[in-house]
Amino acid sequence: MSGFSIARQKMVDGQVRPSDVTDLRIIDAMLAVPREAFVPQDKQALAYLDIDLDVSEGGSERRFLIKPVVTAKKLQAAEIKDTDNVLVVGCATGYAAAIVAKLAGRVTATESDSSLVANATDTQLRPCSGSRERVQPRKPRS
Repeated sequence: MSGFSIARQKMVDGQVRPSDVTDLRIIDAMLAVPREAFVPQDKQALAYLDIDLDVSEGGSERRFLIKPVVTAKKLQAAEIKDTDNVLVVGCATGYAAAIVAKLAGRVTATESDSSLVANATDTQLRPCSGSRERVQPRKPRS
């Protein structure tokens, strides 16, 4: 097991499960999707910490990968079914959309920062082979 795999397991066991996240599909998805693949390389060591991680890449707006437990609790509250079509707005690097792709029938994710869109599009194919996810650019508000 790699260092990131161990960190992913510890994130789920130490942050997600103790916070009343009981949906096993969410737990399995969080164990399967490598969070470190969705952060800039210089921040990968921070990917599994209980923090909101800034993943901005010089765009005009800051973007964050929110705390793992917040992601899990929001997804649990959404009660996503495998027949649902889900829209993720402001997907940043695509991590939450990759988790949702393990839960829903179809996922469309939008992001206004073109550099994050490029990274999300490149990244989504690796951890989500057979994914039902796509990332589209969204025009920022004027």
